[in-house]
Amino acid sequence: MAHQDIDRVVEIEQQSFPTSWRRDAYERELLNANARYLVAKIGVAIVAYGGMWAIADEAHITTLAVDPEHRGRGIGERLLVALLEAAQDMGATRVVLEVRESNAIARALYGKYGFEAVAHMRGYYPDTGEDALVMWLNPLRLAAPAAAKGDADEGER
Repeated sequence: MAHQDIDRVVEIEQQSFPTSWRRDAYERELLNANARYLVAKIGVAIVAYGGMWAIADEAHITTLAVDPEHRGRGIGERLLVALLEAAQDMGATRVVLEVRESNAIARALYGKYGFEAVAHMRGYYPDTGEDALVMWLNPLRLAAPAAAKGDADEGER
């Protein structure tokens, strides 16, 4: 992700989540040496984005979303793999994320790549009061998943 990508990222963000990050949040993230934010494109059009932080041996996926018009094509899955590769390149040996409990598509994708639900956080999302599941991939491994059961192309926070 580059600064010129932020406006489009914010558009996808607003289509994907009840409460979206503002432009200045992404501007700050792009300056964070411990963060990696990626975009997925079809041609020159940004259709998805994702981000994470890596500190010491732990990565935290902060956000991942696909434009609603491009969901169901495997873009979210490819972006997840790219984030896991970036985490590994940054020295992470494990990855954590939070996901809305109701987001079965995202949960299935994360499970496909070995993430396990390790905690339940009541009322985690202040915009809706929805609960979150904390999911860990420990250890971080990039082996191909055993079965292709869905594609988390919804907003995935």
